[in-house]
Amino acid sequence: MKLLAVLLKIVFALLALLILLVGGLLLLMPGIHVSSIDMILNVMAGKGEDSPDEKLLDRLRVSNGYQVSVFARGITNPRMLALDDSGNLLVSSPRSGEVVLLGDRDGDGAADQQETVLSGLQRPHGIALHDGYLYVAESHQVGRTPYTAEGGVSGDYQVIAGGFTDEGNHWSKTIAFDATGKLYIAMGSTCNVCEELDPRRATIMRFNSDGSDGRIYASGLRNSVGMAFAPWNGRLYATDNGRDLLGDDYPPCELNQIAEDGFYGWPYLNGANEKDPDFGELRPELQAQAIAPIFDFPAHNAPLGIHFPDDGSKSALVALHGSWNRSQPDGYKVVRLQWREQGDIHSEDFMWGFEQDADIIGRPVDVSSDGRGGFFISDDYARVIYRVSPRANLASASASASASASASARGQLQESIGPSLALAGGTLYDAMPCGECHDAEAATPVLLRELPQRYTLQSLADYFQTPTPPMPLYDLNAEQRQQLAHYLFSQE
Repeated sequence: MKLLAVLLKIVFALLALLILLVGGLLLLMPGIHVSSIDMILNVMAGKGEDSPDEKLLDRLRVSNGYQVSVFARGITNPRMLALDDSGNLLVSSPRSGEVVLLGDRDGDGAADQQETVLSGLQRPHGIALHDGYLYVAESHQVGRTPYTAEGGVSGDYQVIAGGFTDEGNHWSKTIAFDATGKLYIAMGSTCNVCEELDPRRATIMRFNSDGSDGRIYASGLRNSVGMAFAPWNGRLYATDNGRDLLGDDYPPCELNQIAEDGFYGWPYLNGANEKDPDFGELRPELQAQAIAPIFDFPAHNAPLGIHFPDDGSKSALVALHGSWNRSQPDGYKVVRLQWREQGDIHSEDFMWGFEQDADIIGRPVDVSSDGRGGFFISDDYARVIYRVSPRANLASASASASASASASARGQLQESIGPSLALAGGTLYDAMPCGECHDAEAATPVLLRELPQRYTLQSLADYFQTPTPPMPLYDLNAEQRQQLAHYLFSQE
């Protein structure tokens, strides 16, 4: 057995080397961007870049009604997130072997407390808070320790489920709890495509909360890093990363609705149960049994963390870590998935700008609520935790400190507005379909508030020339853009 274990380690080391060599050869091919070198190193060794806040915030864009800020930086390889009842954010750091707590004591939207609550762990990845415990999924086991939002970790760390293998490509483990307290553990494959020796690899397992009564719950899932339960139906959904080395655009990455004893195709099937060119003919009978994904992400986008907002919507935010082996980089954003009444799922960008013309400044990993109607997003490439906040709920500490100055500035602003320009802008606003999104009575209103805090008259007029999606681009001349800016400022 020892000899077999040694041989397996040698085989997996050679496979890892092969991936690096293949990546190196890909970079010599026409059309492959040099930025892919950094992506390969990020995938294999956790390499990141310390992008300055100014560059990040200048590039990053978020959906209308939100703004993005840097909540914390300097955490090694920040991955999965969990929010406690006091609003503290827990972050796993596999490369440092730690779980870190971030707190915002003064409420200004940035972390002013950072402490390590657990250390000496073996590549901790998934974390979850449940029934008075902090659960941590290390690469080879899952443990827990007593935890309260007021006092933090308050007892010994206890291993509740162990003996997991962690060699090969996908060593990380992710965890989640259902409403009954059952613990789910996702365990990725050892390889790009192969038949596994350990039947627990490429599966999601289910345990009692104390680690007992464990069994394979669903299989054929190559690497389901993100999983969460939807609040509207209680069902488990998991992202899954499709295999590599079949070209830029195949196979798709997946979102799966996980069913007990369900089989999801890997390594024999890809996407909508299409036979894999290497393994499909080994088990052709599985094509009729496998469960197809409910949504396809573009190939190599690498969907990781998934979060269901607790806002009554049938939607989810998914972090697309981004491609490392495409001739043109793709992914590198957070998308919002919307379950529609027609039965399909619609995707739209929620946070983007991590990749621009093959220049990559970040790779989103996980999404969590911030407890204030916004979200935390981890980035293991820029080593940053972002806070995406509703504009109406921005921290008010600095605003209240400058209330009198703002009143004075508002008076000066009103004096700078040209009445005739504002009047013409109002006519223009009414003639265009602006109100369909921005009027208070719109179906899902995106109210235009605090524009003078974010723009000057000129910068707002310039914005209309290259608006941020999903706002459409209208054919406005320079005078019309000025008129519209003056009208919107006059409404403050």
